[in-house]
Amino acid sequence: MKYLAIFLVVAVVAVFANLVHESKMLSYLSSDPKVCITCHTMNTHYDTWQHSSHRNRATCVDCHLPRDSFVNKMLAKARDGYHHSLAMTLKTYGPNLRISNDAARRIQDNCISCHRETVSQMLTNSALYDKVEDGRVQMGRPCWQCHRDVPHGTMRNLMATQNNFINKVL
Repeated sequence: MKYLAIFLVVAVVAVFANLVHESKMLSYLSSDPKVCITCHTMNTHYDTWQHSSHRNRATCVDCHLPRDSFVNKMLAKARDGYHHSLAMTLKTYGPNLRISNDAARRIQDNCISCHRETVSQMLTNSALYDKVEDGRVQMGRPCWQCHRDVPHGTMRNLMATQNNFINKVL
């Protein structure tokens, strides 16, 4: 019984180590944008970001994760990673990825954080017209409703990138 128990513990550890290795689990702790394309469905988003004005200024993590604390960043990363892996495993994501309400709020907060000087007058004016929730001004619509092509271009289908269509139009 003792040897069987030892064997089972070693087998479980080996399977877990293989899972960590094969899934490149430890790479998800980094901020490298190439980590995001370990899932093939993110290739379009990565490619369009590479051709955007944000490429040299902001990575995926800068826009998509909270910036207020390391703990919040890691919790969001774990939560998003769980949801992403579940969707990828079960193939429930469809041809177009949809952002969650929580992720949309984070992106909006990060847009405003980086572009605070640009949007300062908008924020001042929005206080006259829009409501305040949780101490944050709700401007009524997210930045990407007007800035649709930033930073992922106008193509939202997982099978195409915006630059694939340039040559066909010319």
